[in-house]
Amino acid sequence: MTTALIADDEPQLAAYLRDQLAASWPELGVLAIARNGLEAAERIAALQPDLAFLDIKMPGLSGLEVAQGIEGRTRVVFVTAYDDFAVQAFEQEALDYVLKPVRADRLAKTVQRLQRALAGPPADDERQLEAVLRRLLPSARPGASPLRYVRASQGDITHQIDVDDVLFFRADDKYTCVQTAAAEHLIRTPIAELAAQLDPDSFVQVHRSTIVNLRHVAGTRRDEASRLFVRMRAHPAELPVSRAYVHRFKSM
Repeated sequence: MTTALIADDEPQLAAYLRDQLAASWPELGVLAIARNGLEAAERIAALQPDLAFLDIKMPGLSGLEVAQGIEGRTRVVFVTAYDDFAVQAFEQEALDYVLKPVRADRLAKTVQRLQRALAGPPADDERQLEAVLRRLLPSARPGASPLRYVRASQGDITHQIDVDDVLFFRADDKYTCVQTAAAEHLIRTPIAELAAQLDPDSFVQVHRSTIVNLRHVAGTRRDEASRLFVRMRAHPAELPVSRAYVHRFKSM
């Protein structure tokens, strides 16, 4: 049985989508309805549904940010009020989406497309999803010089750290951890803001909470569930790679 999760902060709209899916696709099992982005991310990680219908605008994490963090094989379907720019991005990258208000005839076409996709050979969803996220998530300011140093705390001491020495940045509750080979430091700059300031040729986002320095990547590993992890030089931890970014490491 094909399984799905619905994420929408408006309960009535989530229930309506569930009912419309039941009518269009009786064999589909809706495992959960998440009320916000954080709950959606947690439930997707725990339940690993085949499909996730994600409202783009949700509190906590947007649907785009939730999609950025998916690590399994869950296929993303974005649900959005009509937005020319977003819809153009979805259509150009052949990514599935549902418009609000949900119309039965339009949803039926989406269901048919999803059924064909799930029954056929695996598509390059990772590259399509990353292309959409790159268009729709905040990006670097045109003309801005890449960040060269960060001022980070370690206890009561503030250090100025050359970004070339950083192994990875990882969001941790209220702070972002700056990991070098020698130590871990803390800054308050959010991951999304860092991603817009760092040199994209050296630093790549591998998860909604993690940016790695490619100069310090030692290799990758897949576990028994085919999830990908990045191994860093001079550091024992392995960092999970979200599905949207797996293709970056296929040559390793």
